[in-house]
Amino acid sequence: QVPLVESGGGLVQPGGSLRLSCASSERTFRDDAMGWFRQAPGKDREFVAAITFGSANTYYADSVKGRFAVSRDNAKNMLYLQMRSLKPEDTAIYYCASRHRFLTPATLEPSDFSSWGQGIQVTVSS
Repeated sequence: QVPLVESGGGLVQPGGSLRLSCASSERTFRDDAMGWFRQAPGKDREFVAAITFGSANTYYADSVKGRFAVSRDNAKNMLYLQMRSLKPEDTAIYYCASRHRFLTPATLEPSDFSSWGQGIQVTVSS
């Protein structure tokens, strides 16, 4: 089984909205920090947003702050990314990931996360 599975991607007009979901089958989900990352063609994988295990803290890349919102439902083992005011620059493959340690502003790089979904395409275009 794939431990992390993303859904909700697709094609959207600039200025539109999408909500990505990540379903986790990891037994440690409720104790794990979770994050969203993205990778555009020809670019390195980059941090987008993250949330601590109890949702007490969230973190965002400057490029998405004020437009994206990360949340989780531990009873359902679900992670979400609500995206609004989407721009063509948001076009990328989006990945959810888990971190099996506490999360701080210093642990927001891809190398700080150990389990990954396969990714889902988000395309923002007219």
